[in-house]
Amino acid sequence: MTHFVKYGVQASAILFASVLVSACNDANDPGLEYAPQMYESIPYEPLKQYDANTVNPTGINMRTPAIATVPRGKLDYFNHIGKDSVGIAERTLRNPLAYSRQNLEEGKVLYTRVCQHCHGEQGNGDGPVGVKFKGVPNYSAGAYATMNDAHIYHVIQWGKGRMMPHGSIVNPEERWKIAMYVRVLQKGKGPDGMSELVQDELTPTQKTNPENQEPYGQAQAGKGSETPGQGGTEARNGTAE
Repeated sequence: MTHFVKYGVQASAILFASVLVSACNDANDPGLEYAPQMYESIPYEPLKQYDANTVNPTGINMRTPAIATVPRGKLDYFNHIGKDSVGIAERTLRNPLAYSRQNLEEGKVLYTRVCQHCHGEQGNGDGPVGVKFKGVPNYSAGAYATMNDAHIYHVIQWGKGRMMPHGSIVNPEERWKIAMYVRVLQKGKGPDGMSELVQDELTPTQKTNPENQEPYGQAQAGKGSETPGQGGTEARNGTAE
């Protein structure tokens, strides 16, 4: 009886070894899976595919998004103003964010991460990369000192000259916040100029839009006539977005 058990164990070991060897001959063979339900998700996952999906018409887990849908967090990620149309951008786009201290502080953080290596802490174009490659502008000099938010936003998105596009790095809200902080640096006072643009610390009668912020050459949605009864009804046929 002892010999029978011994031979039985040996035969089982040989059979198991032969199964392992035969299963590993093909390099494309995934082999045997032990308890696959431990790591294969029962619910459908868009980036995994084990078997044909019997629910979706294509048989795969991923589906084509419905027409006109926008991925979460990507609303208005790209506007339809071409990269060579910065003039149109500065006339038609309008910053939807308030000049609050929080927004300006966030703009400062984003500027430090994304822009400072070229444009410098003070916006003088003397960042480590700017010193190496030259040609980086000083925000407080010449025409750069009067660029409005929309102009800066457009250049961040599409780039200009030797500056590469940064639209894939910062989303629209972040671009506006960076543009707002660049407006601070336009004053030539570095970060110390921030208090001059903060509006949430002013009284309502003191709050005004920074210069060059109103879009022009286009009707503003929802804005009524300044002379009601003479110039027609509310302007509803245009958009400033």
